[in-house]
Order: sequence, then structure tokens, then C-alpha cells
Amino acid sequence: MKAVCVFTGSSFGADKAFEEAARSLGAAIAKRGFTLVYGGASVGLMGAVADSALAEGGEVIGVLPKALADLELAHTGLTELKIVDSMHARKTAMADAADAFVSLPGGLGTLEETFEVWTWTQLGVHAKPLGFVNVNGYYEGLLTFLDHAVASGFVKQKHKELALVDADPDALLEALAKTDVSYEPKWIDRQNR
Repeated sequence: MKAVCVFTGSSFGADKAFEEAARSLGAAIAKRGFTLVYGGASVGLMGAVADSALAEGGEVIGVLPKALADLELAHTGLTELKIVDSMHARKTAMADAADAFVSLPGGLGTLEETFEVWTWTQLGVHAKPLGFVNVNGYYEGLLTFLDHAVASGFVKQKHKELALVDADPDALLEALAKTDVSYEPKWIDRQNR
């Protein structure tokens, strides 16, 4: 594992612990010698994770659609800032540059990015580990829903377990670095429903 892509919010959220976790994660990524790949913005938790990685001497690659860069959201102090044409190009560039993915608290964009790379693992498009930093139980409702999806027969338990969960960013990075992602077809056997 050489590069970790972080999905998170462009706002700070309502709990100061979210920002603390973002700063802790950015610092931990840099201290481990990993490159941080993220959405390229200077604001919210996105800016916090990048700033803390940079402060620890880490390499930070941002990927930002031109439309958002034009709104002056671009982080100008990164190791590298890639300006792309669309959100689709952004997600592809981030996924291609990363060996693992971590989701901090965030909103719809964070969830959408997370579920896309998770689905790619499920489908065998890539074999890259994924984890949630579950700050103050932020992702508990989502995890409960996923248990429901498993019980309802729409998600295999093995596919749910592809995503690791930990409240401690450094412990999550440690677990991701040791994770071997294996492909198991998602299609459920119709005869053994």
C-alpha cells in the first residue's frame, strides 16, 4: 500500500471530533509514508486532512473538477493538483492513483464515492481495501442498514465485510495495510436462496 484515497466532506460538520479525526488521519497517512489522494479542495474536512498530511511532510495529490476549481475551492499548496473535466473523471483519477480507500464523515458525495469503489471491489474491477473512520458513531446507521440489506438477501455478508470500520484512523490504516481483498462473485445462487 503506497497511496490512500480519502473521501470526506467539504464542510466541517457539526461535531468538532470530525475535524480532529480528519487531521489525525492526514497526519497518520504521512507518518506511514503513504501518499494522500483526495478531492483537491481547501475547505472543510477535505482541507483539514490535506493540511495535516502536508504539515507532516507528506505527499498530497488532489483531483478537482474544473468547475469546482473555478469557484476558488482548489487547495494551492498540494504536492500535485490535477484539474479534470468532470466528477466522473475525478473519481476515476482518484481510484487509479490509490491502493486503498478511507471514508471520513461526509455527505452525499462522500457516500456516493465510497459506494462506487466498494461496488468495484464487489464486482472484481479492483481489489483495493476500504474502511470507514466511524467518528462518534457517525456511520452506525449506515452499518445497521447494511446488516438489513444482508438479511434481506441483497448484499452478501462477505461483501459487507469488505469495508473495515474503526474509530481510530491510525488503527484503520494498520488494518487496511494488512487486508488481502479477494474476489467473490456477487451473484446469488438462485437455487440456494
